[in-house]
Amino acid sequence: MMHAALSALAVLIIALAALVAGGQPAVRPFLGAIFPAAAAVVFLAGLSWRVVVWARSPVPFRIPVTCGQQASLPWIRPARLDNPSSGLGAAGRMALEVLLFRSLLRDARAQRREDARLVFRDTIGLWIAALAFHYSLLVVAVRHLRFFLQPVPGVVTALANLDGFFQVTMPALYATDVLLVGALAWLLARRLRRADLRYLSLFADYFVLCLLLGIATTGVLMRHVVRVDVVAVKSLALGLVTLSSAQVPTSIHPLVLAHLALVSVLLAWFPFSKLMHMAGVFLSPTRNLANNSRAARHVNPWNPAVKVHTYAEWEEEFRDKLVAAGLPVEGSGNDDQ
Repeated sequence: MMHAALSALAVLIIALAALVAGGQPAVRPFLGAIFPAAAAVVFLAGLSWRVVVWARSPVPFRIPVTCGQQASLPWIRPARLDNPSSGLGAAGRMALEVLLFRSLLRDARAQRREDARLVFRDTIGLWIAALAFHYSLLVVAVRHLRFFLQPVPGVVTALANLDGFFQVTMPALYATDVLLVGALAWLLARRLRRADLRYLSLFADYFVLCLLLGIATTGVLMRHVVRVDVVAVKSLALGLVTLSSAQVPTSIHPLVLAHLALVSVLLAWFPFSKLMHMAGVFLSPTRNLANNSRAARHVNPWNPAVKVHTYAEWEEEFRDKLVAAGLPVEGSGNDDQ
C-alpha cells in the first residue's frame, strides 16, 4: 500500500505543480514546449537504444514457449498456432498475441483452498480489462492526431464521430474515454485488492497506472468540465511537431499544461519501464520463433571447436578386445568375428 500511496502522491504533485506553474508566464514556455520536446527526445532515444540492444542479442537456440503438440510424424496432428513449426505459424501466433493477447486469455491463476485443494481459475476479467485499456488508448491516440495534423485526415474524423456516437452530453461523450478510465481503475483496484499482487508490486508498477489514470482524468476534465480553447491547443500542438515555435498561446488553460506535463513524464519514463513490452514482444524469442527443432538441427555458434571421438573410432581402437570378449562389433571387422 505504501508504494501505491507514494505513486499517487507523485502523480498528484506533478499535476498540481504544472497546474500552478501553468499560470506563470515565465514558466509556460518550459511546460508547453521545452519539457515536451526533451521528453520526446528521451523517448525516441531510449526506445531506439532498447530495441537495438534486444535486436543484437544472439539467440543460438530455439526457445519458443509452447503448449501444444509439436510437428513430428505425418499422422500426428500438430498445434499450428500453439506450437508452430513454420514462419507462417509463428507469425500467426504473434498476431494473435499482439492483437488479442491470446496468452493472457489462456492464463490461469492457481489458488490453494483451506481443504488443501489446488484450484485453477481463469483470468478472463484481466484479459477483458487489458483489451479495453489498450484499444481505448489506441483510439484516443488516433483521435488526438487532429491536433497535430493539418488538414485532419478523414479517417481520424470518422473515428472520432464513431467513438462519440453516444450523444448523452454536450460535447459528445467518447466511449473510449469511459472504457479507458474504467479499465485503468479496475487494473489499479485489482493490484490493491489482491494480497499476492500487493506483495509483488513495486513503485514503478503503481506509478505507471496512476500516471495513465491522471492523464485520462485531466483529458476528460478538459472536455467536459473546464472550458479549453481548442484552437489554441491545436496551435500549440502544431508548433511542437513542426518545431516552429516555442511560444505558448496566452489563452491556453493551465490544465492543458498539466495534462501535457503528465504525458511528457510518461514519454520520458516509457523506455525505462515495463511499458517497453510494446516493442519487446516483437523481439521475444519465446514468441517469434518457430519450434522446428525436430526438422532442423540448430548448432550453438558459441560452442568451441573440440576434438571428438566417434563410436566408430572407439570400436576400431578396441576391436580386438571386443571380439575377444565375445561382444558384437560393427564395421569391416565383423567378418573376422
